[in-house]
This record gives sequence, C-alpha cells and structure tokens, in this order.
Amino acid sequence: MMNMRSHDQFDTPLATRAAGLERLQAFLPKAGANYAHWRNHDFGPGRHDHVSGLSPYIRHRLITEEEVIRAVLTHHSAQAAEKFIQEVYWRTYWKGWLELRPAIWDDYLADLERLGPPDGDALDAMKGQTGIACFDHWAQELVTTGYLHNHARMWFASIWIFTLGLPWQQGADFFLQHLLDGDPASNTLSWRWVAGLQTPGKTYLATPENIAAFTGGRFTPKPLPHGPAPALEPIPAPRLLPPAFNAPEAPFLLLVTEEDLQTESLPLKPGHVAAIAGLAPRTANISPRVATFRSAALADGMARAATHFGHVGAVMEANALVDQAKGLGLNHIVTAYAPIGPTATQLGTLAQACAAQGVELHLIRRAWDSAAWPLATKGFFPFRQHIPNLLPR
Repeated sequence: MMNMRSHDQFDTPLATRAAGLERLQAFLPKAGANYAHWRNHDFGPGRHDHVSGLSPYIRHRLITEEEVIRAVLTHHSAQAAEKFIQEVYWRTYWKGWLELRPAIWDDYLADLERLGPPDGDALDAMKGQTGIACFDHWAQELVTTGYLHNHARMWFASIWIFTLGLPWQQGADFFLQHLLDGDPASNTLSWRWVAGLQTPGKTYLATPENIAAFTGGRFTPKPLPHGPAPALEPIPAPRLLPPAFNAPEAPFLLLVTEEDLQTESLPLKPGHVAAIAGLAPRTANISPRVATFRSAALADGMARAATHFGHVGAVMEANALVDQAKGLGLNHIVTAYAPIGPTATQLGTLAQACAAQGVELHLIRRAWDSAAWPLATKGFFPFRQHIPNLLPR
C-alpha cells in the first residue's frame, strides 16, 4: 500500500473568492490543448496542476460558472477550450437534471436511512483497508486532502460497487462527507452513472489497464472482478422547473447561504437591502475539514456582502431568521435559489415559517441556471448540443 503523508502536510485551499480568482488566473493558459490532453491523468496528491482545482470555489459560487467561462474565452476559442467548457457544463447539467427530478435525491436519502450506518466491508473500504492498493490509496487521499481527481473518483466508485459489492449510496455519502467540492447533484448522479442507473444498463467498469495507463504506472492492479450491477429503477419524468422570483420593491433581509456566496452579483438593488444574515451551514455528517472550509467560505461571502451592501450580519439557524426579519420590521427575505440538496431543504422549512408569520421568502435564480436547467431533460449528449447557444456573449 502506498503511504500517505500526514494530514497536516496537506493544506486546505483558502475558502475565499480572492483565492478562487487567483487559481482561475493561474489555470487559464492551460484551459485549452493542455487540459484536453492531460485532464484524465491522475499523477497523485500535489500533482494535479493539469486540472483547474476550481471545483470547491464553483461549488459554493465563490466564483460562478459564467465568469469562469468568460475568462476562458478571453484566452482560448470555444473550440480550443471545448473539453474544459464541457466539464463546467457537466456540473450545470447535473444540477438541472436533479432539479427536474427531486425524487431521486429523496430516494437516495431514504436508502441511506434504510441501510443504516456503514459497517464491516464498507468501513474497511472507507479506511483504505481492502488490500486493493490503488483503492486504499484513494480512500486515504480523499480523507486526508478533501480531494480526488475525477478519474480516480470513477475508478473508486466502480471498485466500490462492482468489485467490493457495496451499496453505491454509502459510497456516495462517503464522498459527500469528505470532498471539499462535494455537490449533491454532481456526486449523487455520478455515482448513479457508474452504477448503470443514470443511463440504464450502461455501467462504468474500472480496468487494471486503464488505471495503470492514466496513473503513469503508479498502480498496476491485479484483475478486478466485476459483480452484478444494482437493480434498475424507473427514472421519473422531468417536472417543470419551479418558479423563481424577482426581488421585492421594498426593504428586505438578504440571506447568504453556502450555495451562492457571491450575492453582490445577484440582480438586487443595494438600496433595498436593509439587513444581512447568513444561514448556518449544515455540519452533520461532514468531515471537520469540509465544515471548516464551508464556514470560512460563508464568512468570506458575508464580508463581501457587507462591504457591497453596507450592512454587517450574523450567521444564524433557519428558525431564527423570521424573528430576525420581523424584529427589524421587514416583511421580505431574499436569497439565491438553492438547487436540490440540504440547503434547499433548509429553505423549504424557512418558507413554511415565513408563511406562518406573514413574511415572504424570495428565491432569486441566476439567469445561467434558468437558461440551462430546463434543457437537462435527457442525457448529457443531447444537452451538449445546446452549449454553443448557452455560452455567455
């Protein structure tokens, strides 16, 4: 088994917009041919310079997908940067696909509840104690760094499901606990894709040859036995995209959540922002490293909002927000639309509390999402045909 360095030798990326923009600028020269050639190669911890490293920042919208694409297109043509642009749109596609089929997320949570806490072989896999050297390395790398290369995520999920015969839901939850860029849509649907549930019957199977080739020979695993795929389940038909709102023409409390930490770029009139508050991030069932990153990211987002709108706010639980607004004489709370996931669940609870006390909750959806999400009705390849028309002008 490959030894990992101690935990404190891996630095968590700074959870600030400034750090995300700095990383973006450093990556831009590589977003064209360099990325297309090297993006599938996993050279190991500390050697991921051929990919962008932007995903934790995009995940919380410390930087947005739109500004990333705009920046790339100032350095490369759409054709030259096609592979990188498609990867950014994969994230948008996954969010839209799940937004149109929220029952998939509900079923995933119900399955986790039914399965109960992982034990036995699942715990051994999470600890990196399976005897499969590459898999054990990736399990330790994930826990130690909060990151895995995308190709390693696919290999890991395949071995988890088909070689070890473990429930995909527990593997997906393991990722969400530890990934700094852990996203409910991208993570859940990617695990389903590997399992053959997302594109029914089309599984992703890791092979020793592929692992050896794309890790530069760091790993040369023995043949990987492949067990049966999970039982197919019907995929619900897509619903209509829920409505979004405009900000009210009245004073309101601006709520900052971890889903969108660039509120200063939302279509809001600064003069109507009468107060600011932050929604306390969910900390249950996530690693201390992820919790720390999210808390720091929220603090950065709130600091920028305070500078932009002229108000300093506090972080609080959802159940305190209505009283906060009412205490300030405000009948409106405005926040960025949160896609399916824990924050959307929190906002659903908040909406009920608001309605009970005569406060309106306004969910502001970005034009990027409103344009792309309704197109995620089928697979990515039909969606991909729309990308030229979705690119920012």
